[in-house]
Amino acid sequence: MSLRNKIGPLARPNHHPSSQSRSTPPAADSPWRAARVALTAFFAIDGFLFAAWVVRIPDIRRQVDASHSALGLALLCLSIGAVLTMPMIGRLCLRYGSRPVTVGSLALLSLAVLLPAHAHSVTALGGVLLLFGAGYGGANVAMNSAAVDLVAQLRRPVMPSFHAGYSFGGLAGTGVSGLLAGPLSTAWALALSAALGMAVTVGAGIVLLRSPAAAAVAPHRAGRAAESSGTATADAGSARARTRLLVLLLGLTALCTAYGEGAVADWATLHLTDDVRASSVVAATGYGAYAFAMAGGRVGGTWLSIRLGQNRLMLLGGLTAAVGMLIAALAPVVPVAICGFVLVGLGLANLFPLAIARAGEAGGPQGVAFASSLGYGGMLIGPVVIGFLADAAGLPLALTTVTLAATVAALLPLSVGRRVTADR
Repeated sequence: MSLRNKIGPLARPNHHPSSQSRSTPPAADSPWRAARVALTAFFAIDGFLFAAWVVRIPDIRRQVDASHSALGLALLCLSIGAVLTMPMIGRLCLRYGSRPVTVGSLALLSLAVLLPAHAHSVTALGGVLLLFGAGYGGANVAMNSAAVDLVAQLRRPVMPSFHAGYSFGGLAGTGVSGLLAGPLSTAWALALSAALGMAVTVGAGIVLLRSPAAAAVAPHRAGRAAESSGTATADAGSARARTRLLVLLLGLTALCTAYGEGAVADWATLHLTDDVRASSVVAATGYGAYAFAMAGGRVGGTWLSIRLGQNRLMLLGGLTAAVGMLIAALAPVVPVAICGFVLVGLGLANLFPLAIARAGEAGGPQGVAFASSLGYGGMLIGPVVIGFLADAAGLPLALTTVTLAATVAALLPLSVGRRVTADR
């Protein structure tokens, strides 16, 4: 198998497939180096802010006196806000560009992270999480769209490195919030997180907006070729249908992956404290171990996608996450459960970024928005499914549904790979 086939569709430059090389010369990277650093900072602060909220979920649950199912409904509002916002953000990216929308979305998220600490009922918590979800969903579509454009300019499959920034930000947010769990109240801790978020948004936003613009990625070349070559309308329509199906399959992969990521984010600390009897500090450490494993997996994601191929990497990752979730959910002692979460982090690390990046390569910003909407649909249904199953059969059994989702996420890329080969 050639290097180009191992890398897959992400690595194809826009002008001609044969120009792919093993690495991009430093001169080609330099015009976009500042933009890459700034965009990585946006991914990192996004992860930091989300982790700052996740670590405080047990405290906020006690604050609003919520059952598992009631908390699940409140968390559902976060996902609803994200999913409702994503299609609109895709259109805004097409009209105004991904970079300004990224800056605006992160500013909204930084302000919204303040609000859960001031909710004193489940209804109020659901309302503020709608706004938090809007900022979070908007930031993820805009950042990924900007990253897809930059990846095309760099001509290297570096999308996992951006998501590594998210994971390291989540790790930092977990560590800082865990350390502050004792001395600071939830309101003060989230206020400091919001201030940091605004500072990074302003600084990185100035750099990103002043950097040379990367050309927006157009839809998949199969559809363009059919239209530009004078092929019959039926053939062009068939090419567009194949592109839509490709984006759909990638979106379903993202959905299953986001279901697992959302389950760990929303329920891992509660599982460790309520079922495995860990302290709040140890529970935060468990989530930190998961985040660190995911960050490490994403740092090596570019290298692994070249060595193994994207489809094989996604297959192995999904199966690893499935096994890890069984261990984390059913282990009776804290160290073994944390080891299970580490395997989940390693397994899920590159599934979502590769699925979103390939959807963006196929369909541009709208492909990113569609696949992201499906992906965060996993977070939409996850809190409700796990919350009600937890009340009915216990949280450990509810978490085993992540194993099923991860297995499906492992198998779907095989179908995607066959369809990409057919389109070529």
